[in-house]
Amino acid sequence: MAAHEKQAAPIAVLGAGSWGTALAIQFARSGKPTRLWGRDPARMAAMRAERHNARYLPGSPFPQALTADSDLAASVRGALDVLIAVPSQGFRALLEALAPLLTPAMRLAWATKGFDASSGKLPHQVALAILGGERPMAVLSGPTFAREVGGGLPTAMTVASADAAFAAALAHDLTSANFRAYTSTDIVGVEVGGAVKNVLAVGAGLSDGLGFGANTRVALITRGLVEMTRLGTALGARKDTFMGLAGLGDLVLTCTDDQSRNRRFGLLLAAGRSVEQALSEIGQAVEGVLAAEAVRRVASRAAVEMPLCAAVYQILHEGLPAREVVRTLMTRPIRPEVE
Repeated sequence: MAAHEKQAAPIAVLGAGSWGTALAIQFARSGKPTRLWGRDPARMAAMRAERHNARYLPGSPFPQALTADSDLAASVRGALDVLIAVPSQGFRALLEALAPLLTPAMRLAWATKGFDASSGKLPHQVALAILGGERPMAVLSGPTFAREVGGGLPTAMTVASADAAFAAALAHDLTSANFRAYTSTDIVGVEVGGAVKNVLAVGAGLSDGLGFGANTRVALITRGLVEMTRLGTALGARKDTFMGLAGLGDLVLTCTDDQSRNRRFGLLLAAGRSVEQALSEIGQAVEGVLAAEAVRRVASRAAVEMPLCAAVYQILHEGLPAREVVRTLMTRPIRPEVE
């Protein structure tokens, strides 16, 4: 066993924020040689010395199989699998930097959630445009908070790829006593779920922060799931994907637990912070802000009605008062619940 593990090709996890660090820890915890890359040399040096990510994931020590580096080429060299775990606004630039470093045999995955801000494309569409479609690609998503993954708490998520063997290999490398990965072939559905839930989580935080109550929250989640499914199926996703971990599971998690940065951001807005003040207070990427604008653009292009996501966009980007937006939603024409 030990000789086999020494010969195993490493995985490179690119992005040393909380989520990238947690995934790197999970891969290494499962026995996979793992390299964690981040762009800040001083911070990565501190991680090597201290054996944990003091800024983004304190209290989760690095397993022996995990190393940390700020040299992108060195981190990727010799790896079979490369996993990108950066915010959506940095996804395209990292792919462009990565392109000349990838060999034909390398497989690519990402845990990035959200549409590309400049084009409205999903992450797999951006990857195909930059890298072509010759190599296996996959997306990791689902109801997961970095702190709980880093702490080894029981967790489940989805790995989606058109290449079933690649999805199965990633799922195997992630799986441990307290972590279970399921596979899917519906990349579009998994990516749409991961993008739209962030917008709805901002709305849930706003709703709770304004004291609208549990009835409003569950209505937002339920009707938000309808909007997510409506957009996803219009873009080619399978409807049943949205009833799984990457759809309903991730939506409920981010709308109801204060570990969600998007939900906390909504709570801060409800408490009177400006968008800029709330972002500064969170101190990490809040994907729902850019996602609200991207979802609005993509939904318009696909002629898909998404009133809840549109309402969050109006609050964030047009400055409309949340109470006025909610009043408008509640006075919309009556329609059948099931489409």
